[in-house]
Order: sequence, then C-alpha cells, then structure tokens
Amino acid sequence: MEVLLDYIFTAQTLILVFVVVLLKTSIKFVPQNRAYVIERFGKYQSSKEAGLNFILPFIDRISADRSLKEQAVDVPEQSAITKDNISLHVDGVLYFRVLDPYKATYGVDDYVFAVTQLAQTTMRSELGKMELDKTFEERDMLNTNIVTSINDAAGPWGIQVLRYEIKDIVPPQSVMEAMEAQMKAERVKRAQILESEGDRQAAINRAEGQKASVVLAAEADKEEQVLLAEGEAKAIVAVATAQAEALRQVGEAAATEEGQKAIQLDLATKAIEAKQAIAKESSVVLLPDNATEASGVVAQAMTIINQLNKG
Repeated sequence: MEVLLDYIFTAQTLILVFVVVLLKTSIKFVPQNRAYVIERFGKYQSSKEAGLNFILPFIDRISADRSLKEQAVDVPEQSAITKDNISLHVDGVLYFRVLDPYKATYGVDDYVFAVTQLAQTTMRSELGKMELDKTFEERDMLNTNIVTSINDAAGPWGIQVLRYEIKDIVPPQSVMEAMEAQMKAERVKRAQILESEGDRQAAINRAEGQKASVVLAAEADKEEQVLLAEGEAKAIVAVATAQAEALRQVGEAAATEEGQKAIQLDLATKAIEAKQAIAKESSVVLLPDNATEASGVVAQAMTIINQLNKG
C-alpha cells in the first residue's frame, strides 16, 4: 500500500512538473518593439508581436527575434571617385528599422550586413554623379538620394531606411591645398570688392554732401536777396509816404496866411543865400537896379523880413 502511494505521489509530481514545463514552453511574453518569428515543423507559422502569446510546445519554436526599434549602423570608410575624377574617402551612419520581421528573416540572410553594403555601393554610385565642389555644397541632397536608392532596393527585405548621414568627406592632400588656396583667393577678392564698394560709397556721399551744401548756399543767398529787396522796397515806400505826408502838411500850411508869410520868408532867405554864394564863386556880381552894394542887398532883405514880421 505504501509503495502504491509513493508511486502515485511520484506520478503526480511528474505530471505537475510536465504541466509547468508545458505552460512555460507554450506561453511567450514578447517585449515591446520586438517580434518573434515562429516556425512549426521548420516552416514559417506566424510572427508574434509585443504582449502575451501562445505557441504549441515541442512543435512550434522561435526561429528569430527581431528588434523593431530604429537602429544606427556605422558605414565604414570607403573610397569613391567623383565625376571630375577626384578620389575621396567617405564614411557615414545609416539609420533604419525592421518593418516586416518575416521578410527580414527569410528575405535576406543578414539584413544588417546587406543594408550596410547597399549603403556603401549606393554612396559610391551617387558620388560618381557629382563633381567635387557639389559633394560639399549639396550634402543634404546626396543623403536624400542615397536613402531613396537604398529603400528601393531594400523593400523585399522588410527594411526601411530612415536617413543616411555622411560623417566626413576627405579629399586628397593636394586637392585640399588647392581648395585652401582657392578659398584664400576668394577671401582676398571679397575684401577688395568690399573696399572698392566702400570707396565708391564714400565718394558718392561726399558728392551728395557738396551738392547739398551748394544748394543750401544758393537758397540762403536767394533768401538774403529777397529780404534785402523787401527791406529796400519797404524803405522806399516809407520815404515816399513821409514825403507825401510832408507835402500834404506843407500844402495845408501854405493855404493859410501864416503859411504864405513863411513861404515868402523862406524864398527871401534862399535868394540872399544864392547871391552870397555867387559872390563867393565869381568876381562879377549882378545886383538889382536899386542896389549898388552888398550891404544894400542885405538891408533890402532885412526890410522885407521886417515888413513880413509887421504884417
């Protein structure tokens, strides 16, 4: 009886172990961004993505574990010849990811090696279409062309190339020296052009300044002449107005009795002064009929003045 119990216990233990092993082999937890390729009797059965998955134990097996993350692969340095027959050494970095685990497993033996070699050959082909100067100026376009060409060829492998970056382009030493000399000449040329442009602009500024100075001087002279003319005109008008006012006042005074006397007195005075002036300038003096001496002229004038005063 005890032997039977031991046998039953051992059998139960074996069954339990078998069940545990069976569950362990049939339950598969696939990590995030990974995929398991399952084969059944050596033939592709399915692709298991992230999460809880079940397979048939002892019948199904995991033939490949593929990462679906973006991968970066260094493309080794290689030589390439440009369109103008210049030998270059170029290296880069390739970024890609697996889109189809089935194709990446059964479409190519080693997809990393395959896509790396494809990147090298494509880069040599694209560089052969460009001249040396263009390889430096149009690096972005070169990277884009390489990515497009690789994706066209890597489609059956279930691989998508996201981008390709050229790390370094090294031309021969002689070409580098020539390029350096060319860049130095370009810098000297630009400096000379900038200097000549500065001289030309300075000459233009000086000419414009002189022109503006002449214009301002002419305008100032014109303003001065206008002001002088206006001043002279105003002075003439003022003098004429004063003279007119004086004549008006004289006319008004002459119309009175006192004014007539004043006019007669002024005329007599001027007649005497004229005769005196004539006497000074000439030895011959013409006198009135009733006056034979200068004293008589004076007395006559005084008589006239006295008569005017009495009247």
